[in-house]
Amino acid sequence: MPGPGIKVTERAPLRISNRDARRLWLDGQGLAETPTGKLNLDALIKQLGFVQLDTIQVVARAHHHILWSRNQNYREPMLNKELAHHRNVFEHFTHDASVIPMDFYPMWQRQFRRLEAKVRKWEWHRGMLDADGRNHIKDRIRDEGPLCTKAFDTKIEGEKKMWSRPPHKLALDYMWYAGELSTSHRENFTKFYDLSERVIPAEHLSNVPSDEIQVDWLCSSALQRMAFGSEGDIQRFWDAVSNAEAKAWVSAQGSKLVPVEIETADRGCLTVWAPEDIETRLMSSPSPTTRLRILNPFDPVARDRARLKRLFGFDYTVEMFVPAAKRQWGYYVYPLLEGDRFVGRIEVKADRKAGTLRVLNLWCEPKVKWTEARATKLEAELARMLRFVWLEQVIWEPGSQNGLL
Repeated sequence: MPGPGIKVTERAPLRISNRDARRLWLDGQGLAETPTGKLNLDALIKQLGFVQLDTIQVVARAHHHILWSRNQNYREPMLNKELAHHRNVFEHFTHDASVIPMDFYPMWQRQFRRLEAKVRKWEWHRGMLDADGRNHIKDRIRDEGPLCTKAFDTKIEGEKKMWSRPPHKLALDYMWYAGELSTSHRENFTKFYDLSERVIPAEHLSNVPSDEIQVDWLCSSALQRMAFGSEGDIQRFWDAVSNAEAKAWVSAQGSKLVPVEIETADRGCLTVWAPEDIETRLMSSPSPTTRLRILNPFDPVARDRARLKRLFGFDYTVEMFVPAAKRQWGYYVYPLLEGDRFVGRIEVKADRKAGTLRVLNLWCEPKVKWTEARATKLEAELARMLRFVWLEQVIWEPGSQNGLL
């Protein structure tokens, strides 16, 4: 008989060890298999759900590095071909600017409305062009083809603040957030805007599912990719639903979701939700490759710092926006993943004029012994990274290995 306060219909949580939780998460995010073999870029981006874009290029920009980490046959020009020529992806906002599979476009329609409303409330966006000014921009694009911000010359009026932008840039951003304009292509990472009807295939542009269908898809597809998660995890994955919508979705699923108890890295326990096929996944998900990987700071596995610490005990932050004197590690420091364990972090920088990849600092995690075998794995990964970014030699700076002492 059930105890007091326990309903007969309640399902006892499935216990998942910390090792298995890490295995499930890495497999779902494409980091379990050895990153070799034939590359299917379209399928890889669909597996991830999105790939975050970032302007910073210390070695390679985040979006290129994220894809290369999962298949090292990837090269940088491939993503723009997916965007500009094949139209297999579009650009928009998840938690940040991202490339998203084009097949997902119908499920992004409400996100255009959400972000349009949000942008209108941003104080720094109030200086954008009015409706007539925005229509003039669209008329020029219609007549001249895709244009970037350099094609316009409006000026900032009044005091220049940190995030000040010219009125035309604010207008382009606004129409991009609202879905009126789409990214046509990029040249040296400069975004070119075009009318959405000339970028998005007609069958996707005209397909507008109900908000209920879109929310259901956003929540269920997030959980599928995470393998397990709380309502907050589900909300944060795309950042395209509200906390209330994520909670309501979980509540409405009933027996379609499996309650699971996840053992955390500190031997605690966290009760969250998993898809119906979680037991099948536990049996079929492979053990992660023992290869050592240099991951990008914005890699999906590292992006949610709270989840990263809960599952791996890896306390990681990015410090590029922290004043140099206050940094604990460095400007752009990469996590080192070996198998299902984060074993250290490394600061490397590309010197393209000299053709070198400079290792500035290397640290191992507490309780990790930096063995000769581990050092050999890192050398092999650095050699692979050299080929990825078309450099010729790895240079270890003096004192770069002091973090191992």
